[in-house]
This record gives sequence, structure tokens and C-alpha cells, in this order.
Amino acid sequence: MEQGWDPEIKSFFKKIMNSISITLLWLMIMATAGLYFGLAFSNGKPVIYTIIFYIVLTGSFAWLVVYLYRTWNK
Repeated sequence: MEQGWDPEIKSFFKKIMNSISITLLWLMIMATAGLYFGLAFSNGKPVIYTIIFYIVLTGSFAWLVVYLYRTWNK
């Protein structure tokens, strides 16, 4: 009897774990930058920081969606 996982199942779980981990990493980075460092709000600081934060937020989210799309279409 062969021990171990089927290679297809192993690659499927690898895709799941990679997708979850990269999404959670992106979420934690953006939440930290936006809420902890206060970049999501323009209270008492130049508005350009908030604009740059939201540009980076949307750009990185677009990259994340493309990455996940390519990962799951392989």
C-alpha cells in the first residue's frame, strides 16, 4: 500500500494554502498601514499621504486578484 497523498490533491491544497496566506498577508499589511499608521484618514496631516495610500491599496488589490486568478487557472 502506498503512503502519502495523491500529487493532485497535494497541489490543490498547496493552492488553497497559498491563496489564503497571501490574501491574509495583504489584508494585515493594508489594515496596519491604514488604521495603525493612520494613512486611511486625513486627520491633521497632508491629504497626499491618504491619496497615495488608496492608490497603493487599489493597485495591490488588483495585483492580488490577478495573482489569484492565474494561480487558480493553472
